[in-house]
Amino acid sequence: QVQLVESGGGLVQAGGSLRLSCGASGRAFSSHVMGWFRQAPGKEREFVAAIAWSGGDTYYADSVKGRFTISRDNAKNTVYLQMNSLKREDTAVYYCAARLGGTVVAGSEYYDYWGQGTQVTVSS
Repeated sequence: QVQLVESGGGLVQAGGSLRLSCGASGRAFSSHVMGWFRQAPGKEREFVAAIAWSGGDTYYADSVKGRFTISRDNAKNTVYLQMNSLKREDTAVYYCAARLGGTVVAGSEYYDYWGQGTQVTVSS
């Protein structure tokens, strides 16, 4: 089992920044692909970013490329999502997810464990 706990969400003005964190416990964190997803009201959950176990391979949704950065610290069992130049359309609940092994992928069906989510609200 892997337990994931997100933190760092909140209210921010458009153009501002937030950094989300996701702490993991349980099975070997360093062997997991980690991903961030988000779900806005009335919309389906969508992929945001993912990072390989080594941190050497990352993948971003086009909507966040150049604004968001995913990173991880395996010594701290933590994955981060640095979000800059936030837009109103970034408003959503952000979820951390873990995939046991494998490659960096965007499909939510490939992830095995999920956190409870953290709310990010961007105001104009």
